[in-house]
Amino acid sequence: MALTGRSENLTVAAALSTRATADPSRVFLRTSKGSWSYGQVDGKSEALAAALSQFGVEAGDRIALVLPSCPEFVIALFAAARLGAVVVPLNPRLTTSELQYMLRHSEAVCAVTIERVGDTEFLQVFEDLLPTLPELQYLVTVGDEDLWYDDRIFQFEDLLSSGSGRDYPAPEIDASSDAFALVYTSGTTGKPKGVELSHRNLTATAAGTASALGMSSEDIVVGISSLFHVFALVQGLLSTLLSGASLVLDEDDDSSDSVLDSVERHGATVYFGVPTRFIMALRGLVPSARDLSSLRLVIVAGAPTSDDLVERFRTGLGAEVRVAYSLTEASSTVCVSRAEDTEEKKTYTVGRPLPDTELRILEQDGSELPVESVGEIAIKGPGVMLGYYRQPRRTEEVFDSDGFLRTGDLGMLDEDGFLHLVGRRKEVIIRSGFNVYPREVESRLEAHPAVQEAAVVGITDPLLGEAICACIVPIEGAIVTETEIVDWCRETLSQSKIPDQVRFLDSFPRTGTGKIRRVELSRHVVSGQASAP
Repeated sequence: MALTGRSENLTVAAALSTRATADPSRVFLRTSKGSWSYGQVDGKSEALAAALSQFGVEAGDRIALVLPSCPEFVIALFAAARLGAVVVPLNPRLTTSELQYMLRHSEAVCAVTIERVGDTEFLQVFEDLLPTLPELQYLVTVGDEDLWYDDRIFQFEDLLSSGSGRDYPAPEIDASSDAFALVYTSGTTGKPKGVELSHRNLTATAAGTASALGMSSEDIVVGISSLFHVFALVQGLLSTLLSGASLVLDEDDDSSDSVLDSVERHGATVYFGVPTRFIMALRGLVPSARDLSSLRLVIVAGAPTSDDLVERFRTGLGAEVRVAYSLTEASSTVCVSRAEDTEEKKTYTVGRPLPDTELRILEQDGSELPVESVGEIAIKGPGVMLGYYRQPRRTEEVFDSDGFLRTGDLGMLDEDGFLHLVGRRKEVIIRSGFNVYPREVESRLEAHPAVQEAAVVGITDPLLGEAICACIVPIEGAIVTETEIVDWCRETLSQSKIPDQVRFLDSFPRTGTGKIRRVELSRHVVSGQASAP
């Protein structure tokens, strides 16, 4: 039976148990510190689930994972799956205010966190946050140091020991209707939205992706440096699991050299990533310095990719390159090219939809457009989300009367059923795979005493995909520099939202109703016509 058929209505916990029973000694996770078999991950997740169950964590409860790419993240994720709980994967590099908002909004009852990332001491962060988070009852820390404790703080390894061999109630889970992951993505105003994804959303998409890419138990996957986003959860972790492959966890999410080192060290065959990571890898690639001959497939997704870049990746890495179209609300992969597709289709399109996934191209009024027409991409299929958590009105707005999710992205379906991405109807800037919404950055800029008005636009960048350009009209007579503006943003915005460029202007181009003409403003910035006041 095909992988997609075997995975129909499969829960995440059942997917691991099935694989661990069939291939207990096969390596699942690889790191610089060692490897973990399917049987080991299965056993450790069982022990952690038992320990968390003793705390009263049960089906439907939210468990936040504030962790880098590490085995503890994977073990905690599958422990939550066993309990019927919902995982809330969060970026450890979020600002404290962003972290507080998502923990509060998700109503997480437990958080599993790393002790520190860089200069951030997460025990101190959570000590400050706990009084403001009444739902958060337990904190589980990952690290080696002797730490202070209270009756709500436990170390990860202690819980594995205490839960080993214990029983716990096995919940009844409906794979289609029960949520398993609450993944945060920014809204049209830059405010986070919690995307609820069911077990079936994730396993069906992962199975479809693995099948389309021809993944097997012989594959070793690299490029997954952050597990908190849906691309890593589905295309990285679950596609690897369902195909019986091995996943290399790269904890250094700032270094592309480390990924290339991993390719050589582990004999990796599949390389997932956003365009920025591949560009950085190619910049540091010295001919004959590494043996990359094991690579058979490179999958690019998560940010705009030009045809020239695809060819550069193919030549530089010496492997077949396929471009995918992914969306958080659709559990990551929507379309991807297949091995049998022509080189032209692999280069100039994002492939065809996954099995049982339908695409429509819509006019602004919602009517369906014919083939070869440019319009808004709408999706219906097993990967499409349950909805936005605690936002029923927003959820209703993005679904049409036929149950299709309106993405806000512009595209065209050709006569062969391949999707051509054209642009985005939304104002979102995709910088190095991260969604940045102008309004959030503009609000921070306009709080500066020297700024009269601000507009943030995305401009094409060969490294980042899109760079953030802050266009500013200063207060009359004010003296302010680009460095001051960037430092001002850095105080409250996360790194991915800080402007890459700052331009000072006398005024902005506007429509007759006074709205800023953002497209025209972008053209001015790119052409260098923006004048300093």
